[in-house]
Amino acid sequence: MNEVAGRRARGGGGSARRAERTAVSLDSAKFISRNIPNFEILNDEALEIIEWNADTVLEEIGVNFLENPAALALWRAAGADVRGERVHIPRGLARKLCATAPAAFTQHARNPLRNVDIGGRNLVLAPVYGPPFVRDREKGRRYATMEDFRNFVKLGYMSKWLHHSGGTVCEPTDVPVNKRHLDMLHAHMTLSDKPFMGSVTEPVRAEDSVEMAKLLFGSDFVDQNTVMTSLININSPLTFDSTMMGALEVYARANQASIISPFIVGGAMAPVTVAGTLTQVLAEVLAGVAYSQLVRPGAPVIFGAFVTSIDMNSGAPTFGTPEAAHITYGAGQLARRMKLPYRSGGSFCGSKLPDAQAAYETANSLNMALLAGVNFMLHACGWLEGGLVSSYEKFVMDADQLGTLHHLAQGIIMDQNGQGMDAIREVGPGGHYLGCAHTQANFKTAFWRSDLLDYKPFETWDEEGARDTETLAAERVKKMLGDYQQPALDEGIAESLADYVARKKASAPDAFI
Repeated sequence: MNEVAGRRARGGGGSARRAERTAVSLDSAKFISRNIPNFEILNDEALEIIEWNADTVLEEIGVNFLENPAALALWRAAGADVRGERVHIPRGLARKLCATAPAAFTQHARNPLRNVDIGGRNLVLAPVYGPPFVRDREKGRRYATMEDFRNFVKLGYMSKWLHHSGGTVCEPTDVPVNKRHLDMLHAHMTLSDKPFMGSVTEPVRAEDSVEMAKLLFGSDFVDQNTVMTSLININSPLTFDSTMMGALEVYARANQASIISPFIVGGAMAPVTVAGTLTQVLAEVLAGVAYSQLVRPGAPVIFGAFVTSIDMNSGAPTFGTPEAAHITYGAGQLARRMKLPYRSGGSFCGSKLPDAQAAYETANSLNMALLAGVNFMLHACGWLEGGLVSSYEKFVMDADQLGTLHHLAQGIIMDQNGQGMDAIREVGPGGHYLGCAHTQANFKTAFWRSDLLDYKPFETWDEEGARDTETLAAERVKKMLGDYQQPALDEGIAESLADYVARKKASAPDAFI
């Protein structure tokens, strides 16, 4: 009787544990706070050379601010030498202007539990940004739609290790170009309660982003707090176009954050050498951040570096390479010397499928970014085919692996429990640790465990259909979307957002260019 009761008790415990593992979870891990050192690849002399050379570039070569007379006037008033649309910035001026930018800031989410602190020892993870195509196992590669966009926002909301909803998680090509930003913002604001990014493709779209944020958070709150972080790409080499700068001006004036990020493919948009590329990256960031502070001193900004190399045979960008790692490490050191938050890294790969190439290149890129001291990682999950494709399966594969970054960043715990001396004493020579008190007290949290990868014995794996990782990921996508529950939103706010989107879309004819 006692033996049977014991078996039933153990079976009940197993059922409870299985239920716990399979229950719908809306947990969202807090942003990462590193307890490990940054990897610093450059010594002080090398950093000083790069900083000197970047100032030389700004002073002697200059940067272009195209079709933007107001920007030229601001630079002229600040003491720059403006010749046509070329701005020559005297040595030291850009760095002096950058000094008013904050070293860290909080981006608020509509759910305060999801707020993120960007800067310092923190790392915030955001999903893929910008692909015009999507791919899944059933339908293959195709142009993205608004339904795809909403699905990716839902997956991001359901992903425990992802801290941020991102921005253009894919480009919905079935919605007019001049109106799709409204639907995308509406999806982020209503389908998730994590932080999100604003639109940058036209200054007026940035203004819509600010106005919609005021409806969501309240005008006074937006005026006094940062609720959006947006991506401002520089047209490398050394060119700032009026579209991106116009969006930057809108966000800076509204005290909303911008990532000032050169978009560089080494050998095509910058020198083939690491030091030469770092010099150009620093020059461009200095000019962009300085300009944001001319618009509004104290506006939050992030030092961005999106850098990869090029295959000299095909001309295609390459990812997960040693040279990209060198640049990412070095740019992190330069950002820290400027006392600015740092954006870089992601789940980068050039593969067409979520296969071994994708896994190798992505693992290299994610670990590199963690060690480089990145504070805001865009493209943390879902990136495929050099950024042309948002992949459903790779999104959940990457999102699962982001858990390893959380655990790596914890470092080695050296308290009494971490030292494990009680366990060593209890077990002694020749024993095993499976049943000791220390193991029983710690087994649930001792080791990170994937929620996706297969750890089963061969026989079990074979009986269950010999599923590969992409198959497991496709099943997980379906489960997550099936389990999705929309976070609650005040009815009045929801109505005001829907009304704003409807009115703005009705106010102009559709445009697909």
